[in-house]
Amino acid sequence: MAINKDLYRLDKHWKEGEFDVYRNIQWTGPGCHDGCGALFYVKDGKLDHIEGDPNDAFNRGRLCMRCLNMVDEAVNNPTRLSQPLKRAGKRGENKWEKITWDQAYDIIEENVRKIWKENGPESIIALEGTGRDVIWQVPLLEYAAFKSPNFGCGFLSGDSCYLPRCIAAVATYGGVPVVDCGQYDDRRYDSPNYRYPEVILVWGCNAIVSNADGFLGHWIVDCMKDGGTKLIVVDPRLTWLASRADVWLQVRPGTDNAVAMAMLNTIIKEDLYDHEFVEKWTYGFDELTEAITEYTPEKAAEIAWLDKNDIIKAARLFAKGKRSAFHWGLATDMTPNGVCQAQSFMALIAICGNLDAPGGNYLATGPYGVNTMYSVGFYEFLDEEMRAKQIGTEKYPLHKYGPTPCAVGDEILKQIEDGGDPYPIKMMYLAGTNPIANMGADAARVYKAMMQVPFTVVADLWMTPTAVACADLVLPVTMSCERNSVREWWSPVRAITKMTEYGECKSDEQICVDLGRRLNPENFPWKTDVELCDWLLKKDNAPLGFEELAEKVAVYDFKGYYRYKDGKLRPDGEPGFNTASGLIELYSTMLDGLGNRPVTYYEEPPESPVSTPDLYKEYPLVLTTGKRSWEFFHSEHRNMPTMREFHPNPLVDIHPDDAEQLGIENGDWVWIENQRGRCRQVANVTVTTKKGVVNAEHGWSFPEQEAAAPHLMGVFDSNINNLTSQCVVGETGYGAPYKCLLCKIYKCTEENSKVLPGEAIAVKGVSK
Repeated sequence: MAINKDLYRLDKHWKEGEFDVYRNIQWTGPGCHDGCGALFYVKDGKLDHIEGDPNDAFNRGRLCMRCLNMVDEAVNNPTRLSQPLKRAGKRGENKWEKITWDQAYDIIEENVRKIWKENGPESIIALEGTGRDVIWQVPLLEYAAFKSPNFGCGFLSGDSCYLPRCIAAVATYGGVPVVDCGQYDDRRYDSPNYRYPEVILVWGCNAIVSNADGFLGHWIVDCMKDGGTKLIVVDPRLTWLASRADVWLQVRPGTDNAVAMAMLNTIIKEDLYDHEFVEKWTYGFDELTEAITEYTPEKAAEIAWLDKNDIIKAARLFAKGKRSAFHWGLATDMTPNGVCQAQSFMALIAICGNLDAPGGNYLATGPYGVNTMYSVGFYEFLDEEMRAKQIGTEKYPLHKYGPTPCAVGDEILKQIEDGGDPYPIKMMYLAGTNPIANMGADAARVYKAMMQVPFTVVADLWMTPTAVACADLVLPVTMSCERNSVREWWSPVRAITKMTEYGECKSDEQICVDLGRRLNPENFPWKTDVELCDWLLKKDNAPLGFEELAEKVAVYDFKGYYRYKDGKLRPDGEPGFNTASGLIELYSTMLDGLGNRPVTYYEEPPESPVSTPDLYKEYPLVLTTGKRSWEFFHSEHRNMPTMREFHPNPLVDIHPDDAEQLGIENGDWVWIENQRGRCRQVANVTVTTKKGVVNAEHGWSFPEQEAAAPHLMGVFDSNINNLTSQCVVGETGYGAPYKCLLCKIYKCTEENSKVLPGEAIAVKGVSK
């Protein structure tokens, strides 16, 4: 890619007329999972405009509409939180007193020390939202400063975001496979060893809209355009990628594993698998073969509402591809059998011999082995006795021994509700999470539980519905251009550097240091966020510190392909994979040892036309939730005029035949309802959704509406989590049915809309 080096320089900082130009990384909220390289143009200490950095190998100058819109409507938005706030009225009244940071820290310290004395550190929980720039900072604060083992993921039922897939991947491979689009080498597609995938199987992921899990969806488009890559797409919606696929499997939500097992059945029965690779590098092939035998294409087609010939065609195309890769999305996590169906996905990659091969699936690791995940500080600062008090890990030991040791959100919820068995929850620290709007299934239940916790701190960019409803103290945090941080989600490792300020906002890194030095100074020798970031890199023996990384902006550490052949995947340097057997475990000894089923199996969703036929008669539509849009990331961006101009209201997709039968027209406000509750959204009548299936949006509130309770910015009125269920998880504790439920839909009328969900929930604590 030709770049004007005079205009787009490799320097960290330069002058361009009246502007100071900085190469930096955008990763904080409001944003997404990716850390795109951007050029920040600063004038008189204030961000003026932003554009993509073509010298950044990750995004190569591309930026999405949300990032391009961030300057005036995010960074410089006068409605941002700018100084600490102490609740001045009752919870939910939205009355606040401005205080100093020292006063805020005093309040936190007083409460923490009281809890330590009266209940123990374990009575403090810390929760964060989606994995971005709080991914290691909040766990470190919880473990090293608060001295508690109870870090979790925002009441997300079943930890149903990437963790089910990661657990299955680690149990099978000893690492996580990611489609190889050349992103591990800064030469990208020009690397002499790189080859484009011949086929990419995209499963449950609208990649070019979601850009999830450190993967830029447009890389798939690059492969299609420049490498001739063919697509197989499994999705109940006709996405842009599905419309260009050689095979599109419009699966019934929640039945994915039946299809995956049928594809494995076809590949094995037709002898399309890589015999040499399977015999030399896998363990449990015979057990896998036995497990999938009954799942023929005919049976899977009946289960998943598909044509058997399409399943066979997909299996053959994937297996015969010289370089086939597998890309997955959040939808594959959001079912109670998310772990076991991910085992099937692992098997598809493995038996076709595409693992760690150019254009296949690369076993992703961070550069230099730097750990920036949930476990930062867990083993360094907590003793075995305190780690044993982590909520839910005795019931679900994969949370204890797996790659991401964190407390179980569903069990945290139940422990709050139970009032203290085996110990009470006295404090919550919430960073970058808005549970009642977004992560918490059964939103009314989560709201009620959060109100029972005596002391709650919220650290965020904005005054969210969760903060108004539950917070006693609100801390204003910085965005990317206002902080120093380290970003690593696979590759490269990146430095985020401070160039502007907003009000009195502090970074999560600095808050961690400040509170740590007050509460537990023996664990916190650092005084600044820069010193903390330096420690983060050097604790894992990275060959560079933060200042050097900041000058380079991003650093790659590509170790080549086929690393299992020369010992680069195992800590002992032996050939093979980082599993107990040293092989790819199609029969998982890890799962077996923890009392879970070791081989993949199919399980019907807990509520479905098959498992609950009587319920299906009352609620005759399959409900899937959380479809992604260009304008929003989870519950963010609803306060930005440009994004709302493009997308003013929440939408539920419904097939024209279903809409006609129900007397619903495009643009009608409709009620979506099941036995747990209801919400209202606008009908989007479209042939892109499967007949008999509706797809509703998540994360909605309306910042233009009244913030004080019972309104809470209308957070419950269009909240699809009024219909989802908490604590209905898989046998491992991972995976929950956010995307495979039942519902009915009917038009909103004046008569049936007299009492909105928000009023009922906030006032009465019920879901209808």
